[in-house]
Amino acid sequence: MSVNEHRSDAPHVVKVALLTISDTRTADTDGAGRIARALIAAAGHVVAGYEIVKDDQGAVRAAIAVFCDARVDAIVAAGGTGVSARDRSYEAIHELLDKELSGFGELFRMLSYAEIGAAAMLSRATAGLHRGVAIFSCPGSGAAVRLALEKLILPELGHVVREARR
Repeated sequence: MSVNEHRSDAPHVVKVALLTISDTRTADTDGAGRIARALIAAAGHVVAGYEIVKDDQGAVRAAIAVFCDARVDAIVAAGGTGVSARDRSYEAIHELLDKELSGFGELFRMLSYAEIGAAAMLSRATAGLHRGVAIFSCPGSGAAVRLALEKLILPELGHVVREARR
């Protein structure tokens, strides 16, 4: 089948959980979470869950387990992807992946480079499948979340979910 045939056979409505990973954000200050909710809803998908957790590997893994148990189709995680000592999202998520979508991180950094220059190399954005659920992990800034959703995740979300279900 061609890519277009895969896309036409893909689900048009996907259940997406949002996970903000931050030691400082609250529901009131989570601008990236607001952006993500708006973009996902505007694309016709369902925001099936939302949580803010501390940048702690155990907390991140626990939240992902809850979302997977709730049978969401995809998880968008924002935050904790940098290189500071406190950034642990990459480790927490990468270790869970049954299959990695390495192209997501590569393309995210390429697109980010066009916007912010060489600082894009500090991002450890990653994606893959865990228990049949697509997980996309990106930096927690509003600009990064918008870039990831508009340019990468939303255009292929149904296609990724279709393949994950096979």
